[in-house]
Amino acid sequence: MFAVLKTGGKQYKVQAGDILRVEKLAADAGEKIQFNEVLMLGGDAPVVGAPFVDGAAVQAEVIDQIKGEKLIHFVKRRRKHSSQRTKGHRQKLTLVKITDILAAGADKSGIKAATGSAPAGAAAPAAKPAKKAEAKAAAPAAATDDLTKLTGVGPAAAKKLAEAGIESFAALAALSDEQIAAIDAVKVKPEWVEQAKELAKG
Repeated sequence: MFAVLKTGGKQYKVQAGDILRVEKLAADAGEKIQFNEVLMLGGDAPVVGAPFVDGAAVQAEVIDQIKGEKLIHFVKRRRKHSSQRTKGHRQKLTLVKITDILAAGADKSGIKAATGSAPAGAAAPAAKPAKKAEAKAAAPAAATDDLTKLTGVGPAAAKKLAEAGIESFAALAALSDEQIAAIDAVKVKPEWVEQAKELAKG
């Protein structure tokens, strides 16, 4: 019996006992892992997934974390002021030995799924939107006015003012000359400030 599994963007045809070099996985040497993305099971009764075979899995044992052969990237520019650059790269790989192929019951095996190692710092940006959402939830809702009521302020200018933190007539009326000069998104006109002072009074 054989299986076709998918990992690291590649497909592999495997049998029990095969040794594979796959894209780096988040697992230590000696650890057992399970590939749940099985595209096909072969044998006496072949099964083709759509795209994956339900309940099927390939179990393996991690032998070692290794590096592939060195690849040389050489760039040369043939000009009067020529330059050349040589870079080497060794891809990080995981060496695994296929131990078993399951046609069903993959979710009850209790072995952790094989996952790729995330690049350094990949999880950090995801935390920023959560902090912004928490800050917005914690801050009291500021009063917002329709800035398009000001003469010469259209929807685009109102949006730029809102991005600069000016969402009400009172906020616009309270701007000093230095603060107005510091706004790069939109050029605040003096007549907008005067009109905002009148509208803020009600």
